[in-house]
Amino acid sequence: MRVLLDGMGGDNAPAEIVRGAVQAAEQIEDEIVIIGKESAIRKELRRCKYKGDQITVVDAPEEITMHDTPVRAIREKKNSSMVRGLNMLKDGEGDLFVSAGNTGALIVGARLLLGRIRGIDRPALASIYPDMETMKPCLLVDAGASAESKAQNLLEYGLMGSIFIEKVWGRENPRVGLVNLGVEESKGTSVTKDAYQKLAQSNLNFVGNVEAREVPKGACDVIVCDGFVGNVILKLTEGVSLTIFKLVKNAIMENLKSKIGGVFIKGQLMKLKNDFDYEEYGGAPVLGVNGPVMKMHGSSTATAVKNAIIRGIPYAKENVVEIIRQEMLDLDVIEEE
Repeated sequence: MRVLLDGMGGDNAPAEIVRGAVQAAEQIEDEIVIIGKESAIRKELRRCKYKGDQITVVDAPEEITMHDTPVRAIREKKNSSMVRGLNMLKDGEGDLFVSAGNTGALIVGARLLLGRIRGIDRPALASIYPDMETMKPCLLVDAGASAESKAQNLLEYGLMGSIFIEKVWGRENPRVGLVNLGVEESKGTSVTKDAYQKLAQSNLNFVGNVEAREVPKGACDVIVCDGFVGNVILKLTEGVSLTIFKLVKNAIMENLKSKIGGVFIKGQLMKLKNDFDYEEYGGAPVLGVNGPVMKMHGSSTATAVKNAIIRGIPYAKENVVEIIRQEMLDLDVIEEE
């Protein structure tokens, strides 16, 4: 298997991208192809003292920045690491593409270059969201690919998310919930009411509406919402968790007595911090396109890169894209009948 890695995507490229690739190569047997400015990437490989043959480099002299307009960047920067990587995936020169680059450009590029799976109206970005009671991973779909969604899109998000978390994370018969302002079937906008009916009539394990306060408690395994709501949930959770850890740290450092107490709970606090750390989960899959694509956080360090590669491999090996494609074909047959 060949993992295609965007060597120039993200705030810390190419240094952290290369370091993450080297760390991943120590744990997997699959080939890693780093795409980007060859001289810069090879320089970082030398810094890492990498001498193996598991990592190869493909030159791509152009770079898509976080400030580029997505559509224009994909169309005009054909020799960028992102476009080159997506085209390699399309042409069968790799099995998985991983990038920390411009989110909008990656989603647009995946849609334009790879194409949408038949029956999928809008691809979605799925993000791991930890259940704060059990710390098991849940999946939030959509995490920001589309700010507005139709009821049919929300049904598709539930279907794709259910397949992904079952095949990649081993969650059998995952519970699917729809984010709403109340649990009652009659609550919400016309879109969420319609989506409720579609999800309830599907073959998914739909548990109904889920209020925002229940999302962190593991109310469902697949959290369905439009990209606007999903992105707000993720960023609010991240902000709250960082604030809480800061307050706890300040309280521990307040006096000698609290500092001594802090020594005894340091291990548990570090474990809790890691449970909330996005880098431990690696990346977020782009669901609904004709190829396995993983999106990493823009500020990803080597740890996140390593984990994104490792976590992304089952996305390709378990044929998640093909399973989604087949499910959509079956859905089309049901609708036509």
